[in-house]
Amino acid sequence: MRKTSIINRRFKDNTYRNFTLIIVVTNIIIYLLTDFIYPRATLYLAMIPSLVLRGWLWQFVTYMFVHGGFSHLLFNMLSLFIFGSMVERRIGSKEFLLFYFLTGILSGVVSFVSYYLAGTNVILVGASGAIYGVLLMFAVFFPYSMIYVFGILPVRAPILVVIYALIELYSQVFGRGGNIAHLAHLSGLVIAYLYCRIRMRINPFDVFKRTL
Repeated sequence: MRKTSIINRRFKDNTYRNFTLIIVVTNIIIYLLTDFIYPRATLYLAMIPSLVLRGWLWQFVTYMFVHGGFSHLLFNMLSLFIFGSMVERRIGSKEFLLFYFLTGILSGVVSFVSYYLAGTNVILVGASGAIYGVLLMFAVFFPYSMIYVFGILPVRAPILVVIYALIELYSQVFGRGGNIAHLAHLSGLVIAYLYCRIRMRINPFDVFKRTL
């Protein structure tokens, strides 16, 4: 029997509190604030490397709640609500909250380091890094689930994760996809994989191999 350390010690309270819905509603409120009520708030909440270097470290958290338009918000929130709700019910609300924010924050940190080393200053917004992590976790716990791409094409969850990973890797390496933060998406997948391995003690590859 493997020993339990502080890293993989699970929460005793496994109650479902629907934090996913709270996160979705918070994203919608901040979208209304930054797009209609006080657009300048984007500068304070988005992740901007030059401002992070001044000490605006809260942006590693708040950038996840800012979106670059209605379609960006809609796609992310639908994905979070559909997949996040099921993952939260499976692992518990406290565990889900830890997983979601850790994945999102570290995705932002990785992106910040890459921008800093490249000498570029951008405005990083969106919950996509954390949501890609949620999708991987969904595929781990519900590997036989079918996801209907564009509402018509059925694809098993692990296959979709692999496809997304390959697309993001190709786009990052070859500079495809315009202003999309492909590195944040890839980081979300990698961090979620490590979370499964280290904290959950599950190897996603083993699960995927049994179902592909």
